[in-house]
Amino acid sequence: MSGSTPRVPEVPGVPGTPRALRPGPRPRTAPDRPDRVWYASYGSNTDPARLAAYLRGGRPAGAALDTPGGRDPSPPERTIPLELPGVLYFATHSPVWSGGRAFYDPDADGTTLVRAHLITAGQFSDLAAQEMYRPPGPAADLDLTGVLAHGRAALGPGRYETLVHPGWVAGLPVLAFTAPWRYDGVPGVSPAAGYLRHLAAGLLGAGAWEPTAIARYLAAAPGAEDWTPEDVARLTADG
Repeated sequence: MSGSTPRVPEVPGVPGTPRALRPGPRPRTAPDRPDRVWYASYGSNTDPARLAAYLRGGRPAGAALDTPGGRDPSPPERTIPLELPGVLYFATHSPVWSGGRAFYDPDADGTTLVRAHLITAGQFSDLAAQEMYRPPGPAADLDLTGVLAHGRAALGPGRYETLVHPGWVAGLPVLAFTAPWRYDGVPGVSPAAGYLRHLAAGLLGAGAWEPTAIARYLAAAPGAEDWTPEDVARLTADG
């Protein structure tokens, strides 16, 4: 895998349009300690503009706080659309966005739309640290041994301290971080417009799903009951 670029299949008859993939089983040649991972973003980091604030530092549009940025500001090597088993939901209150945060329940029935970014293991560690309002750096480096072996690992009780490994793509692991609770185990909290705009724009930019499908998907997520598909569609239509 080293030095190669994973190929993303296209929708037959629609040149240049990627189709969403589903992660597969671990290949025999998979590395035990990968230096790159597919970061499965299901929330606002689906939007490269929001992700860039975590990599380079700065304040994304609609946010109330700056982020310090990580050790490596390089953009993702590649971005692909994925579909994972599970449910997207909104809960807790974000001081950055003044609304609910996105979480992923991999044990629930459903399909979660994901934009997976190919980044280094160090960048993934720095992202996870900043999501928990901790400083990035060598002290933040994650030991991925447990999650790669068992599919899940608890780093702590915090909202983004549960690592999930739903499979492999092109010889590298797909990884996400989420909360330890079930989607129906916490009160739903409606997301703010600025936050939801990043999520909708990011999924739209992945090129695998129709705008109407994305709007319906986000409006149907637990916690987003205050939003209709028409409301979500207007977020991206208004720029």
